[in-house]
Amino acid sequence: MNSLDCIQEATTQCEALRGQLTADARLLAEFYRRLEQISAQLHKNMDVRDVSFAEEFNSFCQNLRTNTDKQEAAWAQIRAQARSWTKNDYGADMALPAKGFNNKAKTLSRMCDEFTTEYHRFYRLYQGYTAQKLNVWLLTSCATAVNNITDKVLFLAREIAKNAERYRRL
Repeated sequence: MNSLDCIQEATTQCEALRGQLTADARLLAEFYRRLEQISAQLHKNMDVRDVSFAEEFNSFCQNLRTNTDKQEAAWAQIRAQARSWTKNDYGADMALPAKGFNNKAKTLSRMCDEFTTEYHRFYRLYQGYTAQKLNVWLLTSCATAVNNITDKVLFLAREIAKNAERYRRL
């Protein structure tokens, strides 16, 4: 795989991760809404009507962990390949795709920030909730992993864009 193919693959992976985070943030916002209702019902000493919440939330966390692990492996491979490039791998035709990848990485970073915001909202509400056993530790682990992946993608995108600009003049 040459450098242009690798950038194309990185851009595709970036979009896939952004799409995954968008869906996960939406689901997490829905879980927040449901937990808020459950907490209100418990506070009023009412019977909880949402009996499937814990099972669905724990399933969501398991799926999130699986998807995050797949993304970590894919990005490790892309980063390893990009680090092996030499000056000759950066051609004049690489500047535009590198800038495109950098823009996609910035978009991914904004989506990661939204996901992290949803996570923190959920976690603040969860701290006072002890009625059911939820795998929030797994959600915390995934949120940390997603932030780490996003940071690495941003760094990689900046480095590729910088090197593509620097070496295109050679």
